[in-house]
Amino acid sequence: MAIPSNVMKDTSAEKHPSLPSPQKMKIAIGIIIIVLLSYAIMNTAGLKNTMTMWVGLLLGITLFHARFGFTSAFRRLVSVGNGQAMRAHMIMMAVACTLFAPILSMGFGFFGNDPSGYVSPVGTSVIVGAFLFGIGMQLGGGCASGTLYAVGGGRTAMFITLIAFIAGSVLGAWHWNFWVNETPSFPAISLATSTDLGYVGAWVVQIILFGLIFGAAYYFDKKRTPPTIKPLPSEKGWTRILRGSWPLWIAAILLAVFNALTLLVRGTPWGVTSAFALWGSKIAMFFGIDVTEWVYWSGERAASLDQSVLMHSTSVLDFGVILGAFLASTAGGIFTLKKVGFKRMSAAVIGGIMMGYGSRIAFGCNIGAYFGGIASFSLHGWVWMIMALAGTFLALYLRPLFGMSVPKPKDTFC
Repeated sequence: MAIPSNVMKDTSAEKHPSLPSPQKMKIAIGIIIIVLLSYAIMNTAGLKNTMTMWVGLLLGITLFHARFGFTSAFRRLVSVGNGQAMRAHMIMMAVACTLFAPILSMGFGFFGNDPSGYVSPVGTSVIVGAFLFGIGMQLGGGCASGTLYAVGGGRTAMFITLIAFIAGSVLGAWHWNFWVNETPSFPAISLATSTDLGYVGAWVVQIILFGLIFGAAYYFDKKRTPPTIKPLPSEKGWTRILRGSWPLWIAAILLAVFNALTLLVRGTPWGVTSAFALWGSKIAMFFGIDVTEWVYWSGERAASLDQSVLMHSTSVLDFGVILGAFLASTAGGIFTLKKVGFKRMSAAVIGGIMMGYGSRIAFGCNIGAYFGGIASFSLHGWVWMIMALAGTFLALYLRPLFGMSVPKPKDTFC
């Protein structure tokens, strides 16, 4: 897909605020943690999970350098019609499904993997879960990937969101059987394998949809002239790679490539929130709650409860994202923890619980269901996007109750 220079506006041409000096001690601590964690994963789970963690590092670095968001993209689009970030999403999706199609069709993967995409049923659980997630991410201040890279970047409120996210994931796992098995649902539908389109035909259909959404976002930008995204602090020249902001379209391409690499390395696309359900359920077991009685923890998932989290590929991916964002933020000299007010803390708790619960019953979050689902040619990914946008619309009326801003037509926002 060709990207006209006037369509994906790069703020590199605008004046970027300067950055403070690198936080060398924190960088050193981050590197030591990465080395020790890599050693522990290698000894516990082997090369496959070690490589998975390192792919997570690349994802975290990319997310932070571009401040690549899903929460803010949906909020800007719904509130003032700014489609800059949404256009980046469509570029990311187009590149991802272009890479996923041959991998999935040929069954090629590393470590003897037989890769499989995220193709899930389309039913009540996805509709309700994605809607709850859309509300939750606007109150919590970030989506699943956003929460991880914001924690790595030192945003204090996101530590609270993460804890609540884990709690909500446990509640979602507890109620999973009701939503998934006892409410109305269609079976899993792949545009590639559940129809006569095949991967080539499904790819063509999705590329057309991405182009239409991209074009519509660009048209409304020109028609409504909404506020643009303010340039982020950055260095100039080659140092911008390590200490600065990256254009959204560059990050979109890199995230798609790294997601495809994740598919090759571990056999499934990038995911985030199944790890939260695991961490929370292990904590629940420690306090005497028998989560093994829940349907969610039956079958293949059950083994994870008795194993080290280093054996769980999504967990090590998440660790990598956090550490990658930590390295990027400390290299930019901007890792700083701040106090959080009561209203913001309340929003973080409510939003985190809603995201955790919603992602469990909707077969994933903005990464696993939206990004991974659509890239895997699953219809549930498109349904997830629509319902999360609907949840975002409602959340715009709830954010002011917690002292949180909503973009206005004359704003300039980060």
